[in-house]
Amino acid sequence: MAGKPKPAFYAVLGILVLGLVGFALWRMDILAPKGKGDGGGKISKDELDKIKKGGGGAAGKAEADDKNAPTTVKEYKFVTAAKLPPVKGVSSYEKMKDRTVRFALNVWAGWAPILLANNGLKPGAEWKDAKGKPFKIELVLIDDPVAMRDAYAAGKIHIGWATLDMLPLFLEELRKDSRLMPRVYQQVDWSNGGDGIVARGVENINQLRGKTVALAQNSPSEYFLLNTLINSGIQPDEVTYKFTGDAFQAAAAFNSDKTITACVSWAPDIYNLSKVKGNKLVVSTATANKLIADVWFARADFAQDHMDILEGIVRGIFDGMEALKSQENKQKVAAIMAKAYNIPPTDAMNMLGDAHSTNYAENRDFFLNQNNPTNFERTWDTAYYLYKRRGKVTDTTPFDQVMDFSIIKKLGDDEKYSKSKNEYDVKFAPKSVTAIKAESGEILTKTVVIHFFPNSWDVYKRVQKQEGNRTVEELYDPNVPFVVEEIGKLAGQFGASRIVIEGHTDGSMKDRVPFDAVSQLSQNRANSVKEALVKKFKSLNPNQFSVVGMGWNKPADANDPQNHAKNRRVEVKVYPLEQQ
Repeated sequence: MAGKPKPAFYAVLGILVLGLVGFALWRMDILAPKGKGDGGGKISKDELDKIKKGGGGAAGKAEADDKNAPTTVKEYKFVTAAKLPPVKGVSSYEKMKDRTVRFALNVWAGWAPILLANNGLKPGAEWKDAKGKPFKIELVLIDDPVAMRDAYAAGKIHIGWATLDMLPLFLEELRKDSRLMPRVYQQVDWSNGGDGIVARGVENINQLRGKTVALAQNSPSEYFLLNTLINSGIQPDEVTYKFTGDAFQAAAAFNSDKTITACVSWAPDIYNLSKVKGNKLVVSTATANKLIADVWFARADFAQDHMDILEGIVRGIFDGMEALKSQENKQKVAAIMAKAYNIPPTDAMNMLGDAHSTNYAENRDFFLNQNNPTNFERTWDTAYYLYKRRGKVTDTTPFDQVMDFSIIKKLGDDEKYSKSKNEYDVKFAPKSVTAIKAESGEILTKTVVIHFFPNSWDVYKRVQKQEGNRTVEELYDPNVPFVVEEIGKLAGQFGASRIVIEGHTDGSMKDRVPFDAVSQLSQNRANSVKEALVKKFKSLNPNQFSVVGMGWNKPADANDPQNHAKNRRVEVKVYPLEQQ
């Protein structure tokens, strides 16, 4: 019988065991040496399996993060979908000290006119109210919209900032107290390229169906995405959403996680990301240039007490817009923005192009022109429609409980403002559909159905119908007014884009009539839609539209070409004005 092992044996055995354990831990990346500055080192077997299976996320990376990524932030965090939280600290507003209005703003180029007029954030410049009495403005930088809303509700600020589409989200809480009801008196700008959707492996918005998109919820990014999806015929639940804390984190998430197909973000990230091989800036507010409107709003109780001051603010901002036309003042406000926003002066100067300041004439169109396809009312109703689809809002607050056009209307009696002209009118030269399609790919396609009377191209064709003992006349297709309204809003929102209207017919007369006759009929029908649009919406430029008749050559579903009802349709395609 062998004797017990000697102590030396245990020592050697211990060393071997420790070595094996250390090697195992090293393989599991617990003791593996880290790469310098990149959190590097080796990956675990589980992570390796996920990579081989195409798994995404941090655990599924085949390469370490690029610390020189073309995004403003490097880190991001996904958040759960949620409505805005309840308001905290509701109260009546704090009285002005030394007649100083507290006006909130965020880091955005659209506030350049008031920053210039006020000579910075502090209450230094002297403003005049409607009666010529002096007052001052303290501009309070609150970038977080929820924090801004709560400061507004608590009376810490008198005036808040928003994009118009965000206000329905705020109203879920604010309308519970009549003192807090926002009163919108002025549009300060249209986003002019500052917002956009960047994607990889996607040529147009219609290809986002079934894909994953990163964005900041309860923000202009969400409105931008939902509006664009609906215009492309994609239902909101046909896309997977990855919500981040803000738009810059959405850009970082898209850049890092290859399972995310697209992101909605802001400049400069959308432009830097689009330069990365395989990425494309599918659409931005450079083409959808009348989609996101920036406004300011006052508390209802403050407005009731200080209408003269609010008129002075409206006038002062319009005057600031006029002053910004000089290069000297642009450089001056860039320096002010750089200091206020804590960014380099060159970045501040570049930001100025991301917003188009809306002068008095453009405000008059926004508030008072009922035939403007992108006016206050239509933008408001669209926001409510989209957010209801996502369960973000409940009851609709009528637009005229928020919009107050009294100051804009009053300023129309002042020649200083009434003589102003719309300066955001894009010039279009007539162009054939063939030339448009040769220049660039489409941004999106909206398919609508108008039921034309057989062999007719009259959009508003009326027919007689028997109702009991009387004969009544009605539209052949009662949905035509709604369809024209929808196309008009699309054309208005994409005001710096070309709109192609394609007419299509069914193939019910194939082999019985010549194709030329059907092609001409579909051309006439497309043209009649164009004529209906420019007649209803006087602000639309006829040259923005190009028409073509496709006959029966492109059935809606190649696998179901005999579905005649589906094939009698009009397709509205959006193309960039210039190749991007």
